[in-house]
Amino acid sequence: GLIRQPKWGHLRDLHKAIKQAEPALVSGDPTVQRIGNYEKAYVFKSSTGACAAFLSNYHTSAAARVVYNGRRYDLPAWSISILPDCKTAVFNTATVKEPSLPAKMNPAGGLAWQSYSEDTNALDSSAFTKDGLVEQLSMTWDKSDYLWYTTYVNIDSSEQFLKSGQWPQLTINSAGHSVQVFVNGQSFGVAYGGYNSPKLTYSKPVKMWQGSNKISILSSAMGLPNQGTHYEAWNVGVLGPVTLSGLNQGKRDLSNQKWTYQIGLKGESLGVNSISGSSPVEWGSASGAQPLTWHKAYFAAPAGSAPVALDMGSMGKGQIWVNGNNAGRYWSYRASGSCGACSYAGTFSEAKCQTNCGDISQRWYHVPRSWLKPSGNLLVVLEEFGGDLSGVTLMTRTT
Repeated sequence: GLIRQPKWGHLRDLHKAIKQAEPALVSGDPTVQRIGNYEKAYVFKSSTGACAAFLSNYHTSAAARVVYNGRRYDLPAWSISILPDCKTAVFNTATVKEPSLPAKMNPAGGLAWQSYSEDTNALDSSAFTKDGLVEQLSMTWDKSDYLWYTTYVNIDSSEQFLKSGQWPQLTINSAGHSVQVFVNGQSFGVAYGGYNSPKLTYSKPVKMWQGSNKISILSSAMGLPNQGTHYEAWNVGVLGPVTLSGLNQGKRDLSNQKWTYQIGLKGESLGVNSISGSSPVEWGSASGAQPLTWHKAYFAAPAGSAPVALDMGSMGKGQIWVNGNNAGRYWSYRASGSCGACSYAGTFSEAKCQTNCGDISQRWYHVPRSWLKPSGNLLVVLEEFGGDLSGVTLMTRTT
């Protein structure tokens, strides 16, 4: 709810200029005059004498000085100047006058945490078994971000790795967006894709013992693109192949054997993110570094009326609830790019005028004050990868 400069001021000036030009704009279509090789003037006139002009420079990289109605105007590359009276340029699209005013984040108190570990071995009555691997969203249908893929591997006593200690290599190919791997309940790490390439490959040695071994893969889906072609061809989840190499037989393909599927997490089914669901659960001492763990804390609403936020920069990936309301998904992903000199002249690109290169893509998450009570507010965090709870801080935001 606070002004975000320079965008707010630039758009304010744009609307102000258009409002000044309104009498001429609503009177009819413009006449177009060529005032240079790449430059045109779009002129609106009314029967009462109102006149407004839009001077445009279509060159993608070179500025231009033009003459219109006997006056000189400088037009940055790929920009438009607005003359509400056909004389005075009051706005140019590429000339941003407002200075940047970064928000000031003020600490409003730390948090005392308790933790509850998600059960990585539990399969309830809703679990189902199929031959082979399945696409994730066709199973979950937005009931949850998460789908467990579970299968069993039998290791014979003759396997050489049992003696050598050279553990077999588990390789998982997924369409996205992240996977966590557990073998016999023990965590063996994570893998995730990126914005431009959501597909991922997990490949690490995993500890196995003689007899039956349980492989559990938690796949997390972050949604699908909302633009482009062939929506029907987009998919997520562990589509394979899934292989185990380093065995006496060489490589074993696990893709087509029986897999058991469980939609969502046990904590989700128990409703530990809600006020009523968090109470029956047995919470222990804080264990922020442990993967796939729920954490809860209580806090009082910060004094005053400034917007409230949570600093999640020390955590990994997960979700946040405040008094049962979902405050968002977080992923402390380091933003890469080129943060150099800034000029808004020229055609648009996503890489133009980048800032905060190397910083976390999003650190603060807004908590609406309408959700808060004066005291006793329940904060629940589901952390998938593991993080540092001591860095999670309640903040207020001022300009």
